[in-house]
Amino acid sequence: MNKSGVKPAEGKLGVLTVGLGAVSTTFITGVLMTRKGLAKPVGSMTQYDIIRVGEGEDEKYLKYNQIVPLAKLDDIVFGAWDVYPANAYESATNAEVLKEKDIEPVKDELVKIVPMKAAFDKNYAKRLDGNNVKDCKTRWDMVQELKKDIQNFKKTNNCARVVVLWAASTEVYVPVDEKVHGTLAALEAAMKADDREHIAPSMCYAYAALTEGAPFIMGAPNTTVDIPAMWELAEKVKLPIAGKDFKTGQTLVKSGFAPILGVRCLGLSGWFSTNILGNRDGLVLDEPANFRTKEVSKLSTLESILVPEKQPDLYTDYYHKVRINYYPPRNDNKEGWDNIDIFGWMGYPMQIKINFLCRDSILAAPLCLDLVLLSDLAARAGRYGIQRFLSFFLKSPMHDYTKKEVPVNNLFEQYVMLKNAIREMGGYKADQRID
Repeated sequence: MNKSGVKPAEGKLGVLTVGLGAVSTTFITGVLMTRKGLAKPVGSMTQYDIIRVGEGEDEKYLKYNQIVPLAKLDDIVFGAWDVYPANAYESATNAEVLKEKDIEPVKDELVKIVPMKAAFDKNYAKRLDGNNVKDCKTRWDMVQELKKDIQNFKKTNNCARVVVLWAASTEVYVPVDEKVHGTLAALEAAMKADDREHIAPSMCYAYAALTEGAPFIMGAPNTTVDIPAMWELAEKVKLPIAGKDFKTGQTLVKSGFAPILGVRCLGLSGWFSTNILGNRDGLVLDEPANFRTKEVSKLSTLESILVPEKQPDLYTDYYHKVRINYYPPRNDNKEGWDNIDIFGWMGYPMQIKINFLCRDSILAAPLCLDLVLLSDLAARAGRYGIQRFLSFFLKSPMHDYTKKEVPVNNLFEQYVMLKNAIREMGGYKADQRID
């Protein structure tokens, strides 16, 4: 252990992704290429960010791995589940995110990553029709099968630790039902009773991961770990959970730009956001029930940054609308438009237009790396339950809504939380100074 009491990152770290589509293969290929010195992990906080630590003469600026014991990229072993049987090389090629020159040098490694059969229920993603799926009679059977997969992967690849990351499609919206999701006992009973209405397949992945000693990260807006039953499980097994939904394009802009209005005390009349994208995620989100899950996640961002109760003159009754449109020609190259109607001195109106032509998986891949490495770090540091410091990477930060806790959505406040968690795990003092 180092001076902060964090266990060292010894041995291999297994990274199991749920989904082997555009995001996962871009993440995996990028890590493999970086290991060979053929690419740079741009956008990754754990690989690039520098944090100030110490005081007075001892003050210095260090990278994360100089402050805390992070797992090395060379120690990562990848595995996955997917409804389609294509291996990581075929999937990366099919996704058309990366160029051939950025895939071919690691072809031998990618070919070996063959997805395990997915725990899947077509009612939760009607637009997907893959046949690489488990034949499970009940939700509890799903859990047992997934537990076996994690055990086998860990043993076969000689992994000291495993992290499970959901990078699959958005499921149909599952509203929180206190009777089923309120306690761990109720959740387990519902799984055993095969309650398919309240138990999404993603909940089976999360349950299996946590009971097998693996931190779980929810990279979609599913309600999976955003329920008291799952918090109870995470605390029982003393493991970290994080979620939900990777903060990649439009919400990253929103969480960074909305604070400008707040700190300058400018008023907001309306914020209209719309997206076009054509990848598998876009196809699934074209289904209204799946879009509802995403909409709830995206709409939550503004409300905790520009709060009507704090500034009634500025933020009462503003109109906030979010749209996502499936548009196949763009594939993974997402485009987001934000039209922001604001008002200033004496109520005079002004407008802001933001057009972000981004690449969904290129923005998500570094988030996957950071979330995996920091969740593994948190587990070794003895942190468990909801990891609020990981809000920086996520669109709809987890929080205890049963105690009326308000999530932190302001990007800069989230960054302070992230830095302070790293400082504390490294044995340094937390502070609020901006730099």
